[in-house]
Amino acid sequence: MRVAFVLGTTSGGTGRYVRMLVEGLVRRGHRVVVIGPPSVEEQFSYARAGARFSAVAVSDRPHPANDLRTALAIRRLTRDADIVHAHGLRAGALAALGKTGGPRLVVTLHNALTAGGFVGLVYGVLERIVARRADHVLVVSPDLGAGMARLGARDVRAAVVPAPRLRPAGRTPREVRDELDAGDRPVLLTIARLAQQKGLETLLDVAAGPWPSEQPLFVVAGEGPLRGELQSRIEAERLPVVLLGNRDDVPDLLGAAVALVMPSRWEGQPLTLREALMSGTPAIASDVGGIPEILGDAGILVRAGDVDGFRGAVQALVAPGAAETLSAVAARRGREMPGDDDAVESVLAVYEGRDPKDD
Repeated sequence: MRVAFVLGTTSGGTGRYVRMLVEGLVRRGHRVVVIGPPSVEEQFSYARAGARFSAVAVSDRPHPANDLRTALAIRRLTRDADIVHAHGLRAGALAALGKTGGPRLVVTLHNALTAGGFVGLVYGVLERIVARRADHVLVVSPDLGAGMARLGARDVRAAVVPAPRLRPAGRTPREVRDELDAGDRPVLLTIARLAQQKGLETLLDVAAGPWPSEQPLFVVAGEGPLRGELQSRIEAERLPVVLLGNRDDVPDLLGAAVALVMPSRWEGQPLTLREALMSGTPAIASDVGGIPEILGDAGILVRAGDVDGFRGAVQALVAPGAAETLSAVAARRGREMPGDDDAVESVLAVYEGRDPKDD
């Protein structure tokens, strides 16, 4: 089978997911081409994974003249493909605009929009293009699937996103707690890009208290455009929050934390939540997107933006014995996470027109 992947600029999960699919398909004898901006090849090395790479500018923002050229380029480059599999709404819409029969179009939606205004209007137009012209739409959360179905998408299925195995921690929890100067305080960990979608203003509101007993220490690993704003508030209000920046010792941090706290406005199938469960760390998370399906009974779900709800969940989880009980449930959920082969077989079922339930 000849498969053409189309994707736009990405520095994270989408690029890694496509690389995993490339490796799995090539290993099974399929021919693969990846179409996207040069930056994704530089970061993810699809050619080294066995694909042919073709550079095309898939920009993050609408530009009519450039978008027309890109759509025509995608059509030309995918003329001989059996399947065109686009990742993300922009790439999916551009591939759909260039579609004139020929290969079937599969679009995986990895994210939802959490902002409004003009961007929201454009997003809505792109959703309609994908819903009406894609043969199959794969989604990372039930709400995305419901939205596509309302817009008339012909075949909507859940995307299977694997969780890479978590490497062992390199330090003891005590060593990590000493680095953080946590003392005997409970440590609550958030791993997130410091951006609007992640709801970090809610985290700071939670940290501000009041706390009926010992005040926890909230630790945030990640970088992003809101760092200055967040740091200024932390210092002005003397909040018990530490911004660590980007870290490469996530297993160590998870081992020292009572729980992962995820106050996001929206998430699909977040890798950080999967990593937490594989480490046996329960989570307190917003009841949005794909989070409930992943978390199950291995933590506490809270309405997004509900400061009192998050604070109450933290208090419940730091009570004696509570975290230990949920930790065993989290570890079980972690063992149930799908792997790379599950993800590759799920897309092959779509490509071949099979229902994976029949396998």
